[in-house]
Amino acid sequence: MKLIDLSTLLDPMERDLLPPPLRAAAGVVAPRIEYQRPDEAEGKDRFCEFFGCTHDDLPDGEGWGSEVLTDMSSHCGTHVDAPMHSGSRCAGEPARTIDQIALDELYCPGVVLDLRAMVEPCGAITSEMLQAAMDAVGVTDIAGHAVLLRTGQERFRIGEPGFFQYPGMTRDSTLFLTERGAKVLGTDAVGWDRPFATMAADFRRTGDRRYLWDAHKAITEREAFIVQQLCNLGALPVSGFHVGFFPIKLARTSAAPARAVAFLSELQVAP
Repeated sequence: MKLIDLSTLLDPMERDLLPPPLRAAAGVVAPRIEYQRPDEAEGKDRFCEFFGCTHDDLPDGEGWGSEVLTDMSSHCGTHVDAPMHSGSRCAGEPARTIDQIALDELYCPGVVLDLRAMVEPCGAITSEMLQAAMDAVGVTDIAGHAVLLRTGQERFRIGEPGFFQYPGMTRDSTLFLTERGAKVLGTDAVGWDRPFATMAADFRRTGDRRYLWDAHKAITEREAFIVQQLCNLGALPVSGFHVGFFPIKLARTSAAPARAVAFLSELQVAP
C-alpha cells in the first residue's frame, strides 16, 4: 500500500504572504505558533514549572519541545466542512457538526476529475465541465465516492495573485455531484465556491441573492462533506484508490483541519 499525502503544510510564515485586505483571515491559512524548543529557555522553563526543578536539574540539560497555537480557524489549511458550515438545516434536518461525522463516512473510493483545460480564473465550474471530465476518463459511477477536482491551483502559492483567482463550483454543479451520490467533494483550490469578490460582483449586478455562496448553500439541500486546499492530486490515478479525510475531533464545530491521505496499491501509477 502506498500512501499519498493530500494535505497542505500549515506554516505560520505564509500568513505574512497574504495581501493586506486578506490578513484578517490569516487563521484559515495557518495558526500563529509559539515554539518552545527543548534546548532553549522556553522549553526548559516549562519543564521546570511542571517538575519543580531548576535548569541545573535537567537530566540532559534540556527541557521539552512544545508549541502553543493561536489564531487558528476551524477551517485552517486542508479541512473538512461539516454540513453545519453551510447552514443550520440540511435536507430538512438539523445539520451535523464535525464531531457527529463518523470516520467511515470520510473513508471511501476516490475519483479525480481533471478540469485544468476547461476552467478559467474566477470562473464557474459547470455541470457540463464535470460531465466532460468524467466522460474523458470513462467514469460513470460516483455514488459513495470522494470526487476530487483538479483545477490546477496547486501551481500557485500564497502571495501569488493566481492563488486567489481560483475557479469555483456553483449550486447546480455541486448538486450535479451530490445527486449522483458523491459524499465527499474535494478541491485543490482555497475555496469551493467562486471567489467572494466574484460572487459579490454578481450579486451587486443582479440583486439576486442566489449568487451568494451558492455552491456551499447547495449542501443544505443534499448532504455532503466539502474538503478544500488539497494538494498532490497529480500523484493520483483517475480512480481505483481509496481516500481518507481525518479531521480533528472538535466539539460542535462547522469544520476541522484534517490530514487527507490517499491509499494506493503499489501497482497503481498516476497518469
